[in-house]
Amino acid sequence: MPHRAKHVPAVESGSYPVREGCAVAPLVDGEPAFRRICEAVERAEQSAWITVAFLEREIQMPDGRGTFFDVLDGAAARGVDVRVIFWRSEEAPSVAHWKGTAEQRRFLADRGSRFAARWDAFPGDVCHHQKSWLIDAGRAGEIAFVGGINLESASVAAPGHQGGATEATIHDVYLEIRGPAATDVHHNFVQRWNEASDRTREDGHWPQGDDVGDLAFPGRLSPPAGDTPVQITRTVREETYLDGTPAPDAKPFAIQTGEFSIFDQYVAAIDSAQRTIYVEDQAIGAPKIVGHLKAALSRGVQVIFVVPGRCHPAYHDARKVPATQPFFDLVASLDESPDFTLAALAAPAASGYREIYVHAKIMLVDDAWATIGSTNVADRSFRSDTELNASIWHGDVVRSLRTELFSEHLAEDTSGLDDTAAFARFHRRARSNALRRLAEEPLEGLAFQLDAALYGLGPPTTW
Repeated sequence: MPHRAKHVPAVESGSYPVREGCAVAPLVDGEPAFRRICEAVERAEQSAWITVAFLEREIQMPDGRGTFFDVLDGAAARGVDVRVIFWRSEEAPSVAHWKGTAEQRRFLADRGSRFAARWDAFPGDVCHHQKSWLIDAGRAGEIAFVGGINLESASVAAPGHQGGATEATIHDVYLEIRGPAATDVHHNFVQRWNEASDRTREDGHWPQGDDVGDLAFPGRLSPPAGDTPVQITRTVREETYLDGTPAPDAKPFAIQTGEFSIFDQYVAAIDSAQRTIYVEDQAIGAPKIVGHLKAALSRGVQVIFVVPGRCHPAYHDARKVPATQPFFDLVASLDESPDFTLAALAAPAASGYREIYVHAKIMLVDDAWATIGSTNVADRSFRSDTELNASIWHGDVVRSLRTELFSEHLAEDTSGLDDTAAFARFHRRARSNALRRLAEEPLEGLAFQLDAALYGLGPPTTW
């Protein structure tokens, strides 16, 4: 299925072109995603390289595999070259942030961890937000995983999110990639590893005093593995002084450059949509994207945007700032179209409902194209945080993903419906579930409609 035959265009502003001949497998929710990732690590013959944004030390991987560190140490003990890039910020909260403190390094020393690590810092609260796994890089069978799932206990959630009566649970998505596009994930890791900001500091690498050195960039593409075109897109912010030299710290006289191909791809996909746009995201916080979604609604495209019922704290805080009111008016205006639904997810609890926190970062267009990655619909993700997404052009794969998501969220099989009929079903179910919540009745499925004008006025999430 050549991507050029499809109406959703690829972007030319990034580092990587569309790669034909890939095989992909979307992985919905953390339990199956981490199960598949751990299986790949356990079968690794040469290497396992990971980029980490947030990490909870005691996270338990599926099926009794132990913690993240148990999985890595097990692979390293077999002779696999295991490397991890950790994000570090002195300003960011320490919760689930593996910044390489003295205590954390003692923890690694006490358990005898022999995997290699480097720390990559950003000034201020900007985040290296990529979350990728790369298995057997450079070998014929290399596998890449790209997505947004954090290494936190609540993220290891089973599909359906039924859990316990009060158990916190997170909805999220990863993508498994084999074939030529995996080489681009390989290239991204090598670039991040070789340029990790703190690699020469005494506390900027692991093992202590024994940095394993740089990596060679891939010299050839992985062989074809399927029939799916894939393009790897990124946000990579760079700061330079006015004379063009690199700026190690953000300065008033520094200018921002870099790669912003994820934003470009979002705009291109939205503007080319003919029938349907489906978004799941932790945020609805990018004014330009919301504006393009409104334009799509005006030409008859159906739009569903699934967010956390209790919004991100930054969204809640922004609602208190008078200067931001035009943006929130724009979000509210989306509800003027009967083809738009802002929705959240919830499951039964011992008393009332238990929120399912939407942490996914995905968009599907016309049952023909999708992007899955680490990027939130927020200006900081599109312009500042380091991000990694994969776009796919394959109708069968995208339709199957849409069907799987709708089955979970609606408790209904929509595999026999085209995307427009399935979207109409989602709109009706979400609206009826909103009334059921008001009446404190059980929901049919998980999805319920939110009032776009009121979203963010209630208490934010505490996660």
